[in-house]
Amino acid sequence: GIVMDNRLAPIKLDSYQPLREVVCESLREAIRKGILKPGERIMEIQLAEELGVSRTPVREAIRKLELEGYVVMMPRRGTYVANMSIRDINEIFEIRTALESLSNGLAAEHITDEELEHLQRLLVIIGGYIKEGNMEKIVETDIEFHDLMYHAARNQRLVGIISNLRDQLTRFRTLSMSYPGRLEATLDEHKAIVEAIANGDRKLASKAAEKHMENSEKTLLKAMEAMKEQNTKSRSTKKKKLSAHKAAVK
Repeated sequence: GIVMDNRLAPIKLDSYQPLREVVCESLREAIRKGILKPGERIMEIQLAEELGVSRTPVREAIRKLELEGYVVMMPRRGTYVANMSIRDINEIFEIRTALESLSNGLAAEHITDEELEHLQRLLVIIGGYIKEGNMEKIVETDIEFHDLMYHAARNQRLVGIISNLRDQLTRFRTLSMSYPGRLEATLDEHKAIVEAIANGDRKLASKAAEKHMENSEKTLLKAMEAMKEQNTKSRSTKKKKLSAHKAAVK
């Protein structure tokens, strides 16, 4: 059955963005936060009611989310929140590694002094947020850092493709980043990338990007494994409690 008792906040209609964009962001957020869970069926009418909009922007938003890999549409069976398999993650990282390598190599050749200075400044800022443990600011600054680095490659199409691949992994970002030691490791990997770019060393910048992607994927898979174990444990604890309760009742 579908349990959807108004978990989504109604959309504020005063936004300057097109309605489908606002709906899209709202649904993305709900999927990222696990309010809409993997494998859950998405009902257009119900979402439209909860968000206080008509069905058209909801339908348009769902189409966009399908392109981004957030939902899967099955003929005659409806639309479901996508369940990302290990295989999917592996495929995305395979492509992303090649493109990040290319992008960083190009950045090593094309970056301006101002951009380089800005990148170095962002690393210092992120370092400060890591010490404070300010997750929201870390994520925000990390996005800014990557955007600037991609921009420095001076290839718009490449930026578009990489952004799309990053979007497909957005929902795992917090899971990865909260894995013990990953934030500090990411900062070190970013420093290595920026250093190679600063030296104009295309080969080294590409290598550093590949290493960063490899470690990101490894961490994500470890974090997913840990989460699975935790869920299994909490389920078995619940079962134990339940059977103990039943035994006591007898």
